[in-house]
Amino acid sequence: MTDLATLYQTDYSAWAKRNAELLRARRFDALDIEHLLEELSDMSKSDRRELHSRLLVLIAHLLKWEFQYQNLSERWREFDGRSWRSTIIQQREQIAELLSESPGLKSQLEDAVTGAYPAAVRLAHKETRLPLATFPERCPYGAEQLLNDDFYPGTPPPLQP
Repeated sequence: MTDLATLYQTDYSAWAKRNAELLRARRFDALDIEHLLEELSDMSKSDRRELHSRLLVLIAHLLKWEFQYQNLSERWREFDGRSWRSTIIQQREQIAELLSESPGLKSQLEDAVTGAYPAAVRLAHKETRLPLATFPERCPYGAEQLLNDDFYPGTPPPLQP
């Protein structure tokens, strides 16, 4: 085991700093390639997991907005509308930030929506107690709608000034 490989096991921060120094010095032969590749792969997986998680919550809340919100009594509509809108806004902001920090994820957005949708339906079903058959088989929202701050299904678009 090389010194860097040992350092990876004992002091991750020092390992990362040393590899960065070696990269800057263009000393590619001294890099801990095996662990660097592992870390890069894990970073990509972590970003994809975060995108999936945030899309799951966003889509579930949009489904609740579309399929349950109008059926709530006026008192509950007021409360849940604010709560759901807040969550929708937060998820959109976090997704936008994630896509800004990791632009490569943009090309995976449609697949991520497709992958997150079944879990979003299950979550919306559990939280609303609406039958699973209430929700479409495929995600009814495109990536552009999901990220559009003005999009709320079942509500008219805001008036343009």
